[in-house]
Amino acid sequence: MPVRPVLLAALTAALLGTAAGPAGADPSETLTVDPVGRIAPDGTITLSGTYRCTPGTGPVFVGSSLSQADPRVKHGIGGSGARCDGAEHRWQNSGTVSSEALTAGPAHVQATLLELRPTGIVPLPAFHAVTEQDITLAQD
Repeated sequence: MPVRPVLLAALTAALLGTAAGPAGADPSETLTVDPVGRIAPDGTITLSGTYRCTPGTGPVFVGSSLSQADPRVKHGIGGSGARCDGAEHRWQNSGTVSSEALTAGPAHVQATLLELRPTGIVPLPAFHAVTEQDITLAQD
């Protein structure tokens, strides 16, 4: 199965609260969001930050979502693979939002460091870290 549908399914499960939360995560695992995101002339949103995680048993991804005018409406902004080796790394996700135009100005980001642990036939999501932060979207 391609990585994107698996990641989407895991993130959907996370948002619906069907996956284990970060309560059992190692306290040395961190995830940050940069205070400024970028919005390109074509509408592409780019978010970034840092992460640190300990090795696991499955692939790990950094997912991000953004809300602006209505905090109940979250837009998924890309996803990227993560390397969990205990060192701090940079992450960057980009994506476009087709259903609603986002504009330069205040926004809210939720980022998730999520591992897909092999457990039989279907991998289950396990959180390494989750963070939320208010940011500013700046026009390129």
